Amino acid sequence: MPQKIAFFCWESLHAVRVGGLAPAATELAESLASRGHEVHYFTRAAPATVGDSALIDGVHYHFCRPDGENIVEYCRVMSEEMVEAFRAVDDPPFDVLHFHDWHPVEAMHLLQDRVTVFSYHSTEYGRNGGNFGDWWEFGEISGKEWHGGYISTLVMTVSHQIRTELMWLYNVPEWKCTVVPNGVRPERFRKAVDPGAVKRHYGIHPLAPLVLYVGRLVYQKGPDLLIEAVPRILQKRWDVQFIVGGTGQMEAELREQARGLPVQFLGYILGEAHLDLLNAADVVVIPSRNEPFGLVLTEAWSAGRCVVATDVGGLGENIEPFVDGIPVPVQPESIAWGVNYVIDDPQFIRALGRAGRKKVLARFDWALVTDAALEVYDRAKALKILQGT
Repeated sequence: MPQKIAFFCWESLHAVRVGGLAPAATELAESLASRGHEVHYFTRAAPATVGDSALIDGVHYHFCRPDGENIVEYCRVMSEEMVEAFRAVDDPPFDVLHFHDWHPVEAMHLLQDRVTVFSYHSTEYGRNGGNFGDWWEFGEISGKEWHGGYISTLVMTVSHQIRTELMWLYNVPEWKCTVVPNGVRPERFRKAVDPGAVKRHYGIHPLAPLVLYVGRLVYQKGPDLLIEAVPRILQKRWDVQFIVGGTGQMEAELREQARGLPVQFLGYILGEAHLDLLNAADVVVIPSRNEPFGLVLTEAWSAGRCVVATDVGGLGENIEPFVDGIPVPVQPESIAWGVNYVIDDPQFIRALGRAGRKKVLARFDWALVTDAALEVYDRAKALKILQGT
């Protein structure tokens, strides 16, 4: 039976995109809409966004334009604007309200009498690389994450690792948490390219191995660990080249760290440039210190790429060692070892990539993920009835 579902998320693929949360939430909303459900997506407007609402790929978008002196105040205002837009379209009433990460928790607080599902895509603890922050924002955001887990009807997490993290950090009861992984559309990341031509475009010899990093340049994602591993990789094979795609607060220090090394920093790469590099790379490295799920993994697998990744969170849960990827400890020496283990064996590199693509098709198809999300919605509605509210 079709449901009316509200999504609350501070980013999307069709307005403001920050990281992996945008495709995870946007594509789930689109998949639900393709099943005949009425999905409304409350999010921020981009500077170029025209109007307050739009129908995109079957999803009704409602845009807000918040402001604030800091991220906490900004998200408070955003939540209030989201709730105002929500109330304007709440007739007939929504069946389920789905909140993504801490940013709209104050909106959930205002609507906690409804059937609510709270998705943790990460935690503030995890975003700090498994460290407790010592600034006021860490405490404020962590408090909102705790409150979201407390007031929500049910909780969804993207991996067993983050489920355990929530139970430890915020005392979220086991019965309340369901693991629902992120999905991926493999066809969006597969592209027929001439790897040599792509490498030439970036000044790389067609026969030189290309190692690719794509992600935010922040402590959690570990790009500094990869840069520290580069000299050890070059000791094995001198002609390996490295491309880093992404932006973040570590960019300046990473550039300094990589001075004199064959590393190119391309900034934020999207569209065809991203697809070209992803499908031309010999190895994709994911050196995260903490990774709840790791969308880069499923994107690389979708392109049939060989992956070397740290053995943390969703990366460790989903990689079968030496079958569809090379999991390594969170150390530069280990990352270098993983790259060196495959770099001289093109046949093994291709085999790992093929196995990864096969796993994506079998485990992370959006149809399977959407089925799991709908099961959580049904349980949340039943639980709300039992609670008598």
